[in-house]
Amino acid sequence: MQIVIVGCGNVGRSLIEQLSKENHNITVIEEDSDVIQNVVNNYDVMGIVGNGASYSILKDAGIESADLMIAVTDSDEINLLCCLIARKTGHCHTIARVRNPVYSREIDFIKEELGLSMVINPEEACANEAARLLKFPSANKIDTFAKGRAELIRLTVSDDSKLCDKSVKDIAQELKLPVLIGIVRRGDEVFIPNGSFIIRAKDEISVIGTPRKMLAFFKKNNMPTVGVKSTIIVGGGQTCYYLAQQLIAFGIDVKIFESNADRCDELASLLPEALIIHADGTDRAELLEEGLVGAESFVVLTGVDEENIMLSLYTATVSKAKRIIRVHRAGYNELIGTLDVGSVLNPRNITADKIVQYVRGMTNSMGSQQLESLYKMDDDKVEALEFIIPAGSPVIGIPLHELPLKKGTLIACINHHGEITLPTGQSQIQEGDSVIIITTCTGFDEIEDILADR
Repeated sequence: MQIVIVGCGNVGRSLIEQLSKENHNITVIEEDSDVIQNVVNNYDVMGIVGNGASYSILKDAGIESADLMIAVTDSDEINLLCCLIARKTGHCHTIARVRNPVYSREIDFIKEELGLSMVINPEEACANEAARLLKFPSANKIDTFAKGRAELIRLTVSDDSKLCDKSVKDIAQELKLPVLIGIVRRGDEVFIPNGSFIIRAKDEISVIGTPRKMLAFFKKNNMPTVGVKSTIIVGGGQTCYYLAQQLIAFGIDVKIFESNADRCDELASLLPEALIIHADGTDRAELLEEGLVGAESFVVLTGVDEENIMLSLYTATVSKAKRIIRVHRAGYNELIGTLDVGSVLNPRNITADKIVQYVRGMTNSMGSQQLESLYKMDDDKVEALEFIIPAGSPVIGIPLHELPLKKGTLIACINHHGEITLPTGQSQIQEGDSVIIITTCTGFDEIEDILADR
C-alpha cells in the first residue's frame, strides 16, 4: 500500500519500523530535517521535510494516490487538519492521534464530520490497559479476543507455583481446564511450547481461555482473583485522569500524587472523589507517610522513565502492592526484561500496534477484512492475531492436523458462533469462525498466511 505518515516522534518511528518491514511504500513528513535524514538512512522510506498540514507538502508526498494517511504529530489540531486535507484531496483512509480529553469526549462527532477511519488516544489506551490489570492483579498483561469471549493473560511463574518443573502436558492433565499455555518467555528467549516443554520458576507464560476458565486457572494455582480496592498513582497527567475516572467508577479508592499545584487544582475539580496530594511522588518519605506499605496497587506515571523504574523497584522492597509503570523508551525493553518492575505500559507500542492492526486489516487478497485483533509481544518476537474466516478460505473443513502450518505457528482457539474451544488435531475451521493464532512469524494479514506453502 501507499502510506503517508506525518510526524516522526516515538509513535511515528515505531510505525515506520514495523510497516517498512511489511512491503509498504511509505513517505514520511517531518519538520525536523535531521530526523528525516536519520529515518531515510535507517529505513526503506521516502522523507519530506515540511508541515504535514500543508496541501502542497501532502501533494508532494503523493497524497492523491495514497491508500492511507497516518497523522501522529504532537498536535491534535495538526493531526486532524492533515486528515481533513487528505480526505478532501486523496479520498484515502485516515488515522489521527488525538490526546486532548476535550476532543475525546466529542470523538464520534469528529470522526463522522472529518471522515476519519480511526482515532487513537495513547493516554486513554494506556489507562484502559492499566484498569484491566487492576481488576485482575495476578496478571502482567491482558489481551482480549472474540469481543471479550477469550483472554490471553500473561503471568510470572513464582518459585512456589504448582506449575514449576512440570511439562505443559502434565499441567493440562492436572488442571483439567480448557486453557492453553501458548507462549513462554524465559530470559531473552521466547517459545511456543509443545506438550513436553517444562515450565520453570520465573518464566513469563501467556495462557489463553475464556474469562471464566481463566478465573478457575488462577484459583487452582492459588493466585489472587479479586480486583484491588485502592490504588496510589504517582503523576497526575492525562493517563492518570483517564485511569482514575475508570477506577472511581469501579468503586476503587484513588490517591494521586502530583507536584504541580495548578494541575492539582484541575484534578481536584475533574475528580472530586479522588484524594489529590500536592507532593513529590518520587519522595519515599511522602509515599510511606501516605500508606505505600499497605497499598494494594501502585501506578507510576511520571514523565521520566528512570524515575518510574526506580520507584517500582523500591516499592517491591516495602510493599506487596500490584505495580504498574509507564515507560516510553523502547531502548529500555531489554533492561526491563531482567528486572522485577511489575506490569509495563508503553504508549508508543500500544498506539503503534493498534494502527498496524488497522493497516493489515484494510485490504487483503480476498478483498475482505479478515484481521480482527493483533497484539505484538516480547519485543515483537511473537504476534497473537484473530482472523474472521471468509467463504472460500483454504483452511475451511480440513482437520487441523492436515493443515501444513508454518514453523512457530499455533492455532490457539476457535470461536464458533460464540462458543470458544481449544482445538484438537481433528477440529475443523468453518466459514464465519474467528480463529486466534499465535506465531513467531510476522506480517500475517489473512488466515492463509499461516500455511507453510504461502
